[in-house]
Amino acid sequence: MSVPVTIGDRLELFVDTRLVDRMDAVSLRLHEPCPAPLANSPLLIAYTTVIVDGGRYRAWYRSIDPGYSGDRYDGNPGESTHYAESLDGHEWDFPRNTAILRESPFSHNFAPFLDDRPGVPTDERFKALAGLHDRSIAEIRRHAPGLVAPDTVGGLYAFGSPDGFTWRRLCDQPVIRSHAAGGYGFDSQNVAFWSEAEGCYVCFLRTWETPHGELRTISRSTSMDFESWTEPIPTNANLPGEHLYTSATRPYFRAPHIYLALPTRLVPDRGDSTDILFMSMRAGESTYERPFTDAFIRPGMDPARWGNRSNYVAHNVVPTGPTELSIYHKSGHRYTLRTDGFVSVHAGVAPGELTTVPVVFDGNELVVNASTSAAGSLAVEVQRADGSPVDGFALSDCRTVTGDGVEIAVRWAGDADLSRLSGTPVRLRFVMRECDLYSYRFRNGTRSGSIPSTFRM
Repeated sequence: MSVPVTIGDRLELFVDTRLVDRMDAVSLRLHEPCPAPLANSPLLIAYTTVIVDGGRYRAWYRSIDPGYSGDRYDGNPGESTHYAESLDGHEWDFPRNTAILRESPFSHNFAPFLDDRPGVPTDERFKALAGLHDRSIAEIRRHAPGLVAPDTVGGLYAFGSPDGFTWRRLCDQPVIRSHAAGGYGFDSQNVAFWSEAEGCYVCFLRTWETPHGELRTISRSTSMDFESWTEPIPTNANLPGEHLYTSATRPYFRAPHIYLALPTRLVPDRGDSTDILFMSMRAGESTYERPFTDAFIRPGMDPARWGNRSNYVAHNVVPTGPTELSIYHKSGHRYTLRTDGFVSVHAGVAPGELTTVPVVFDGNELVVNASTSAAGSLAVEVQRADGSPVDGFALSDCRTVTGDGVEIAVRWAGDADLSRLSGTPVRLRFVMRECDLYSYRFRNGTRSGSIPSTFRM
């Protein structure tokens, strides 16, 4: 029998099958993001980060000075880091004409984040990593010798800021240094964040599969203080012969124990064309889950998006409405999904079902994010760990769910209260027809019927 997994009241998605025991006549479905109408003032991005902060959407992105006519090597003097913000996540303002960073090699891949660590100093409310490998530093010295200090070496440097505008370097030397053999790339967006689930900083950085640079890969490192980092560990996410460039890995804001990644897949033998993949990782682990190996966002019909490195998405998937998530593309397009809407358990016209491994929960009610057709349905049976139905929570006791909502409370006959099962290993048996189930969670609810969708940060 499976060892029970404690989930408490956390949200569980179906981006992996970690909590799935059996599936019958259902399948996992990867949902394609939908392009929103192009904004009048879109966010045109390159190596961009988008953060929701105090009711504002804030973005940092790399740009190139239109007056710069020199060579376009990594870290060249024409690169700069700029700032934009939005009240609705769709139309963007660019309130500061001056760059956040200018004539700095660190503009090439400057990647900020809002530091949620308890007790973080106010002057380090924002942090960032940025840097280049030794070969780029040598090239800068040849073309623009005054751009880097004499002691500048390749690696990732740490930055801090009180407001996201004024930045200072936290250490004189890189906090993650390249091996002499050149095993770390550093020349794309290397992202970091404070992990609530792990209680440490986590970084996903660009590396090579071998020191000789056959395949672009992603590695993971951790730190307790943002200065001393562990030796990066390969995530082994690549398929044979596959190049993975940026990772865009970040905890999902509704389920911070799950890291979502939207890496760029680069195809060198097709003119370095790119598309976007979907992966995930559980906090504390070092290997990505990839139940889907095909593209999440394709280049599409625009010929311009089939060029060299023409497809990147911003770091962070953010909520832009009570039931909407947004992903920002380099082209200026915004792609949307329903809340939690990356992957669903899908049942067609024939009934199907999914049963979880034993889980230990906390709460008095179960809520689901689900969508049925007019003829579809969803019902849930709560079972003991041995698979037998719990009295009062059998399938025949469940009030059938029909409809569409981000948080729908599941009810059983007599409005039975789940709190008596809290802390006890149980299985959930979801029986579905023409239905997509995106997520579920237990919580202490109001017991007042179906719960409306909520905009939870």
